[in-house]
Amino acid sequence: MLNRVLNNRDGRRVAVIVNDMSEINIDADLVRADTDLSRTEETLVEMSNGCICCTLRDDLLVEVRRLAEEGRFDTLLIESTGISEPLPVAATFDFRDENGQSLSDVARLDTMVTVVDAVNLLGDYSSHDFLHDRGDTAGEGDERTLVDLLVDQIEFADVVVLNKVADATPEQVDAARKIIRSLNADARIIETSHSDVPADAILDTGLFDFEKAHEHPMWAKELYGFADHVPETEEYGVGSYVYRARRPFVPEQIHKVLTGALPGVIRAKGHFWMATRPEWVAEFSLAGALSTVKPLGNWWAMVPRERWPDHESSRAYLAQHWQEPWGDRRQELVFIGAGIDWAALKAQLDAALVPEGVESLADLPVLADPFPKWQRAA
Repeated sequence: MLNRVLNNRDGRRVAVIVNDMSEINIDADLVRADTDLSRTEETLVEMSNGCICCTLRDDLLVEVRRLAEEGRFDTLLIESTGISEPLPVAATFDFRDENGQSLSDVARLDTMVTVVDAVNLLGDYSSHDFLHDRGDTAGEGDERTLVDLLVDQIEFADVVVLNKVADATPEQVDAARKIIRSLNADARIIETSHSDVPADAILDTGLFDFEKAHEHPMWAKELYGFADHVPETEEYGVGSYVYRARRPFVPEQIHKVLTGALPGVIRAKGHFWMATRPEWVAEFSLAGALSTVKPLGNWWAMVPRERWPDHESSRAYLAQHWQEPWGDRRQELVFIGAGIDWAALKAQLDAALVPEGVESLADLPVLADPFPKWQRAA
């Protein structure tokens, strides 16, 4: 895609920063081989052995400022390493160094683009692989899975280029469309082969908004009810359902539901509470074949009132979500996908709640709990 855009710039003067984690910057060599870069009009800046958002943050500040001050370019295209997380890259533009300088003084972050392989997306999204299983990491201690990376990059994108559609089967393309839309409610999806994308589809679009980027994920729109959300069910065959309840879950029952088969579910996210752990806010996240349950913190119902926040918005939040006898404790889980039998899934979730009639923590029975033990850090 980078080469395509550079060869069809529509008169734009383009500077390029290519970032690669490897010792030899193969990406930059490919760009040089396929593109006629005029040294008076375009510059290719190579950054090897590090990623844009961490070890090379200072270098990026220097290089972008230098390119901007030259006044010879309209657009800067940054091709980050394929295993980078997009949020830190975007945050780099708001970062100020010790001298008070920031990229935002000389450049505007315009569009976040992710290229997706239509042939392999379904298989990769169903994978249990860690990045190091594929021979790619951001360094020692990088324990991200391939699915983690796919979700991060697709959910944050303004534009998703669905590439290799001519090489994919109709079933692969359909599955890829559903995955993309289940993850990101807002992204423009461009279907193509050989990354043949018009320059104006990804340059100077004005699509990026740092404040709204966290609202792209479909689960966030469903769970938090962002006002401008328009369901894409008709166009993409994707449906979303939010489960809400107040009574606590029986641990063994909800464990069975969340770790069992969830036909049609492509993405799920939310928080819940269990009868055996009334103090903990538990987070459930599912993407592809991988799911996690982990503690997020404590419910305000467990915090003495003298320690409650006195900020107006916090008080309003508490008032909105408080309901006796459980306070702010609640079940809020969103399930997104294609062909979900919501009536059956909702019935399973309802059956996992403690029986009606339990109206206080003292009434809760002693229950088995298959989840790992959680404890606070020292």
